[in-house]
Amino acid sequence: MDPIAASLGILGFAILGFLSNRIPIALVAIGVALALFFTGVLSLPEAFAGFGDPTVLFIAALFVVSESLDATGVTAWAGQKVLAAAGSRHTVLLVLICLLVAVLTALISVNGAVAALLPLVVVVAVRSKIPASQLLMPLAFAAHAGSMLALTGTPVNIIVSEFAEENGGRAFSFFEFALVGVPLVVGTILIVLFLGKRVLPERSGALMPPDLRWLASELRTQYALEPDAPALLGPDRGITEVVVPPRSPLIGMHVFPGMTTPSGDLVILGARRGDDHLIGADVRLLAGDTLLLRGAWDDLERHTQGQDVLAVNATAILRRSVPLARGWKRAVTILLAMVVLLATGLVPPATAGLIAAGALVLTKTVGVDQAYRSISWTTVILVAGMIPLSTAFTSTGAADLIAEWLLAIVGNASAHVALLSICALTIVLGQLISNTATVLVVAPIAIAVATSLDVSVMPFMMALTVAGAASFLTPIATPANLMVMEPGGYRFGDYWKLGLPLALLFLTIATFMVPLIWPFSVTA
Repeated sequence: MDPIAASLGILGFAILGFLSNRIPIALVAIGVALALFFTGVLSLPEAFAGFGDPTVLFIAALFVVSESLDATGVTAWAGQKVLAAAGSRHTVLLVLICLLVAVLTALISVNGAVAALLPLVVVVAVRSKIPASQLLMPLAFAAHAGSMLALTGTPVNIIVSEFAEENGGRAFSFFEFALVGVPLVVGTILIVLFLGKRVLPERSGALMPPDLRWLASELRTQYALEPDAPALLGPDRGITEVVVPPRSPLIGMHVFPGMTTPSGDLVILGARRGDDHLIGADVRLLAGDTLLLRGAWDDLERHTQGQDVLAVNATAILRRSVPLARGWKRAVTILLAMVVLLATGLVPPATAGLIAAGALVLTKTVGVDQAYRSISWTTVILVAGMIPLSTAFTSTGAADLIAEWLLAIVGNASAHVALLSICALTIVLGQLISNTATVLVVAPIAIAVATSLDVSVMPFMMALTVAGAASFLTPIATPANLMVMEPGGYRFGDYWKLGLPLALLFLTIATFMVPLIWPFSVTA
C-alpha cells in the first residue's frame, strides 16, 4: 500500500473513531500506532516511539503535580478566598472566576482547574441567586484562554514547543506563551462580560455538588453533636457519613456514640435510623442505618472503600475541601522549584517534571498509588499513540502533499493567508476531536507550509497552539466543556453562541498578533 494513502486512510479512520464516541479514545490511539506498523508505514520501534517520548513523560508528571495541589487543599483555599471576596455581584464574580481559573490552568491544566473550581462556583451561584449556566461556561472557556499563560497550561504547548525546536526553530520558554496568553485572557473576559448575559441561558443544572464548606455544620446538627466538640474537618483528621448496605457484616452490631470501630482506627460520632438517633444499650445496626465516622483521612478513605459501608460523600472529595491541608507547603515549594527549572531552562521540561513528581512522592505529599491514579492515562496514551501519526505524515510526504494542496488553494497569497488557513483548519477539526490529537495531525502540515514558503516555523507553531485552544463550539470539543454541561443545564446548541465570538478572537490573535511577536522572517 502507498505510504501516503495509508497515512491519510489511518487518519480518516482515527477521526471516525473519535467522532463515534463508541470506541475509547485511548483504544483509537493505540489502533493508530498498530495500523501504522501493520501497513508498513513505520517500523515497530517507530510506531511505538511515542510511549517513550519526553513530551509524554512530562505530561504524565504534570498530572502528579496537579494532584498535589488539589489533594493538599491549595486549590480549595485559593477558590474560597477569591470567590468569597467577590460577594454576590455578578460582574465581579465573573471577572474573578475567569482570572482564578486562568491562573490555575496555567499551573495544573484546563481539566484540573475546571474540576477543582466547578463545585465552588456552583455553590456560589446558588448563594448569589445567579443561574449556574451564567457562570460555568465562562469558567470552562476562561480556562482555555488561561492554558496559554505558561508552558504547563496544556499538553499542546509542550507538543508545539518540541515541534518548533526539531524543525529549525527553538523551544518556547516557560512564560513566553503569556505574550499571547494575557491578551487572550483579557479578550475572553471582555467578551464574557459584554455577551454572556445575552447569549447564555438562564438555567440551573440537574447536578448540584454538595456545599462542602457547610457540611460539617449540617452534620453536627443532624447528629446532635456537642457544640464544643473538635473541628470535624481538619488538615489531618476528618469525618465521613456512611450507610450500612444490605448484607453488610456490620448488620446486628451494637453501636453507640464514642465507640471505636472494630479496626480501632475510627470513632463513631453518631448513628441514625431515618430521623431517629440511635442511642441505648439495645441498639443494633440494620441495613439503611447511617453512621458518622471520624478519624485520620487515610484511615477514613481506606475503611470506606470496601463493601461493609457505602460513603454518602466520597472521602477523597471531603478531604480536598479542607483548605491548606497537610503537605500544602511541600506541594507549593516543589511546584515553585519546578517552575524555576522550567523558566530558567536549567534542565529539559521532562526532567523538571519528573524531578517534581519524584520529590512529591519521596516527601509523601502524594502517595505512590495516588500518583498513579492522578495520571489521566487516556491523555497519556492519546498523545503517545498520535505522535507516530505525526511522524508518518512527515516521513511519507503526506504533510508535504497536503501543504501543496493548501498552497494551491491560497495561491500566491501572503504567509498570513496560509497561516489563517492552517488556524481555521485547526479550529474546525478541534471541535470534533481532541485538540491534542488535532495539533499532532496539523503540526507536520504547518511545518511543511512554512518550509515551502521559506519562512520561520515559530509563528506557525505558536498560532497552532492558540487555534488549538479555541475549542468552544461544542461540548465534546474538550473534557472541560463536557464537565460543565450537566451542572450548568446546557444543551448542545448553547455552546456556539458564546463560543463563536471567542473562536474569532483566538483566530484573529493567531493570524495577526502572533506574527508580530514571532516574525515570519528566518533569523540566521
